[in-house]
Amino acid sequence: MEPSAHDIEARLAVVRERIERACDRAGRRDPVTLVAVSKTAPLTAVVAACRAGHRDFGENRVQDALPRVEALRALLAAAGLPPEVAPRWHFIGHLQSNKARRAIGPFALLHAVDDLTLAGRLDQAAAAAGYRQAVLLEVNVAREPQKAGVTPEAASEDAARLAESCPHLELQGLMTIARCGADEAELRATFGALRGLAEAARLATRLPLPALSMGMSDDYGIAVEEGATLVRVGTAVFGPRA
Repeated sequence: MEPSAHDIEARLAVVRERIERACDRAGRRDPVTLVAVSKTAPLTAVVAACRAGHRDFGENRVQDALPRVEALRALLAAAGLPPEVAPRWHFIGHLQSNKARRAIGPFALLHAVDDLTLAGRLDQAAAAAGYRQAVLLEVNVAREPQKAGVTPEAASEDAARLAESCPHLELQGLMTIARCGADEAELRATFGALRGLAEAARLATRLPLPALSMGMSDDYGIAVEEGATLVRVGTAVFGPRA
């Protein structure tokens, strides 16, 4: 059943409160961005989230996301919502090299640049578009063979190579996905490791790299305690996938 506008507003409030509590437990005062993963949510639910004051949304398939971006723009205009509530889109899924050109521009941040070949393709596409694209380097901290991402050992060197060789990409930090079913100790080890890798990457790149994208619906509280600046939350906002 499609969630009501009241459901969306209430769920967003719960997630925000849990993020605030996690920040308090960690003694943090820096902001954490909630990326509401809208990839399977009805557009009416996304409109409801915009009405509730939410702006950051995540999609994971370029070919599905771009029509949704256009359709939502029309829906927001029809609803009479002002331009300042327009969504800020994040691309959070695996990006195929042949989709690189289409991903440049519509998304405020590409979370999962998982190798330097893809980075090169994105840089070429951004150069052709006259655009500088914000990106994160994905690290396979959990070392799962079925997942993409650079190895932890290569993370700082690859970050430096990306920053040096891709002038049309703005490297803002790192991203990882914890192992599904991991217990709290493993989650903390994974997220803490990414935090440490970011510190090494800052030294290697001489860039601030403020962004750490880690944590989803089941573990975002732990991720925030371990330093996440972006959490990718879908089910806890929009309900179970249809």
